[in-house]
Amino acid sequence: MAQKRDYYEVLGVDRGADAETLKKAYRKLALANHPDRNPGDAEAEKRFKEAAEAYDVLGDEQKRQRYDQFGHAGVEGAGGGGGFQSAEDIFSAFGDLFGGGGGGGGFFEQFFGGGGGRRGRGRRGASLKVDLELTLEEVATGVKKTIQLKRHETCDNCSGSGAKPGTEKTTCGTCNGHGQVVRSQGFFQLRQTCPTCHGQGETISDPCPKCRGRGAIGKEAPVSISIPAGIESGHTERIPGQGEPGEGGGPPGDLVVVLHVIEHEVFTRFRDDLLMQTRVSFRQAALGDEIEIPTITRESVTMKIPAGTQPGERLRIKNHGLPRADGYGRGSLIVQVQVDVPKKLNTEQRELLERFDELENGKRGKKNAKKTIFEKVKDIFS
Repeated sequence: MAQKRDYYEVLGVDRGADAETLKKAYRKLALANHPDRNPGDAEAEKRFKEAAEAYDVLGDEQKRQRYDQFGHAGVEGAGGGGGFQSAEDIFSAFGDLFGGGGGGGGFFEQFFGGGGGRRGRGRRGASLKVDLELTLEEVATGVKKTIQLKRHETCDNCSGSGAKPGTEKTTCGTCNGHGQVVRSQGFFQLRQTCPTCHGQGETISDPCPKCRGRGAIGKEAPVSISIPAGIESGHTERIPGQGEPGEGGGPPGDLVVVLHVIEHEVFTRFRDDLLMQTRVSFRQAALGDEIEIPTITRESVTMKIPAGTQPGERLRIKNHGLPRADGYGRGSLIVQVQVDVPKKLNTEQRELLERFDELENGKRGKKNAKKTIFEKVKDIFS
C-alpha cells in the first residue's frame, strides 16, 4: 500500500497555517483539479480527492489536533483520512466553500462553465452547537451523556418533500428545473442560483399543512454522546449527522458539543495531575505517620507522612490523578501538607512543649542555640 502524503504538504501550507489559509489553499487545488475541468484525467481526480481528504482533517480543529499528535493513525476511523469515495461525496461535504449551496457544481459552472447547467443538489443542513458541563469525577472515568436536543426533523407527514400528501412539486418556471439562471454581463455569462426555487429546480404549489412547505418540523430529541476520560475544559466533540436536516434531500449537519469542566471543591487540576490539601498534627509531621487520602475515583489510598515533614510540603502519589489524553497512564495526586498548630494548650501540654524546647536547645548547648530573628539582624549590621 502506498504511503499517504503529509496533509500539510498536500495543501502546500506550513503546520501553523490558520483556517483561512487552509481554506484558500484547498480552494486553489480543488479549482485546478476539478473533474469538470479535467475530464478523463485520473491523476487530476486523484489530486482532487487527496486535497479534499487533507482539508477534511486540517479544516476540523479536533481532527487536526489528533493528526498533529499521532499522524494519519490519529484520524483513521474518526471521520477523516480517506472517507471520500467520489467527487459527489466531496461536493456534499464542501460545496459551501464554492458557493454552490452544498451542490458542489455551482461555483465551477459560474466561472468555468458546466455544460448547460443542472438542477441544484440538496443543501447540507446547518450544524448545531451545545454546551455541556461535566464534573471532575466524570472526567476521571469517562462518561456517556444524553442531551435533549431541540432541532428540526424531517416532516413525517410529507416525508420531507414539503408538498401536501397526494400532490407533487412542479418544475420551476423561472429556471426550467435547472436550479440556476444565466445572466449576461458584457461578454460574460454568469450562472446564479435561481431566485424562485433557490436552486432546487422545483416549486411547491400546495404546501404540506403540517410543516407549511418547509419539509421539517421542530422537535426535541435525545442524543447520546460518549465522552472519553481525561478531556479538558473547552474540548469539543463533533457528532456527524446530528445537526439540522438538509434541504432537498441534502445530508444533515453535525452536532458540535463544547465541554466545560466544573471546578471541584477538593481537587484542583493541573493538566493530568490533581492537587489537594490535607492537615496533620504537629506530632504526625514531626514523627511521621500513615494516613488515608481520598481520590477522585472516591476510593482511598494510604499515604506515608515522612518524619520531619514541613508545613506546605507537597507529597506525590503516582497514578491517582487523571487519565492522560493519549490513553497511556494517569497523572499524579499531589497532596500539600498543612500542619495544625493548636490555639489552646492545657498546663500539661505546655510543660511538655517547654521541656521539648529545653531538650532541643540542650543538644546544641546554649551557645549554639537558635538565634532569634532580632539577633540575626543584629549580626548582619555589626
